[in-house]
Amino acid sequence: MDVQKLYPFKTVAVCVLPNHIHAIWTLPPDDTDYSLRWRLIKTKFSAHFPHAENLSASKQRRNERGIWQRRFYEHTVRDEIDLQRCTDYIHFNPVKHGLCGNVRDWAFSSFHRYVRDVL
Repeated sequence: MDVQKLYPFKTVAVCVLPNHIHAIWTLPPDDTDYSLRWRLIKTKFSAHFPHAENLSASKQRRNERGIWQRRFYEHTVRDEIDLQRCTDYIHFNPVKHGLCGNVRDWAFSSFHRYVRDVL
């Protein structure tokens, strides 16, 4: 199952870090179901890993995996300035967390595509 084919969205910016992920998506008009997309993506991704043995009773009841937190922060981009601010935040995040010295050094980011296509 390809989530993006079933439930379309455009990835504007993304950065995958060892313990979290940031993304800016554009969804189709009149569609705000970010939660469904994240749930399906997390389920598909998690299927590639062995089950953790030390899950809390709460995670076990909900059939959740240990690698994900339940919640995510959702922010509706207000304008072009806000979009640029959010994109910059996402691309700078690996530097902020000490994972690399420069944004261009982090391979798991849309920064390189952004530079090629937007700048």
